[in-house]
Amino acid sequence: MDVRPTPVDPPALYRSPAFTQGMLAPAARTLYVGGQNGVDADGALVEGLGPQTELALRNLLTVLEAAGTDADHVVRMTIYLDPGVDPTDGYAATATVWGGRRTAVTVLGVAPAREGALVEIDAIATVPDDGTTGAA
Repeated sequence: MDVRPTPVDPPALYRSPAFTQGMLAPAARTLYVGGQNGVDADGALVEGLGPQTELALRNLLTVLEAAGTDADHVVRMTIYLDPGVDPTDGYAATATVWGGRRTAVTVLGVAPAREGALVEIDAIATVPDDGTTGAA
């Protein structure tokens, strides 16, 4: 059995030439989702912290689904915010998309890696052995 991590690049998302959207570690049944930001399938960055946060989370959900898991299996997220922005709109967008799910989260203020990006979110999730998703 090949136990190397497998890239997860859903066709609905922008395909970066340098990074994958997620990495599935079959031996551990753990998915490591690379940083998602407010970039649409064409690679265009949406405007504003709220819309960027919402799209970043929706992109994260797309990667989870492509790997056979879902938001209920996310064990940790890291949210990187441009230190110059008020996080209020980002928190509101997170509640809209993520709902009442409780996930271990770290929020850091960092300079954006892409001009205009105000937020980036990565995650670690478990992948059910039987491929089913949803809360147990």
